Amino acid sequence: MKVVMKTLLAAAVGTGALALTSAAASAAIACTGDVCWHTHSMYHYPPSAHVIIHPDHWHYGPKVVIREHEGRGYWHDGHWMHW
Repeated sequence: MKVVMKTLLAAAVGTGALALTSAAASAAIACTGDVCWHTHSMYHYPPSAHVIIHPDHWHYGPKVVIREHEGRGYWHDGHWMHW
């Protein structure tokens, strides 16, 4: 009985650690119109920003421009808007 309990506990700990690792490594692609950037945090953008979040494996078309920027914000009319 002790062996079974130890095995179940080890499996639960391993599953929990794996879940935490995958959540920390998550990423997404955020877009406003045809301008997109990578984000590693799931921000709640203001509705007026019109930001759409796509999963990291999303395949964008040829008309999409990828513009990277550090920090929290979004692109608006060619300018990075901090918030």
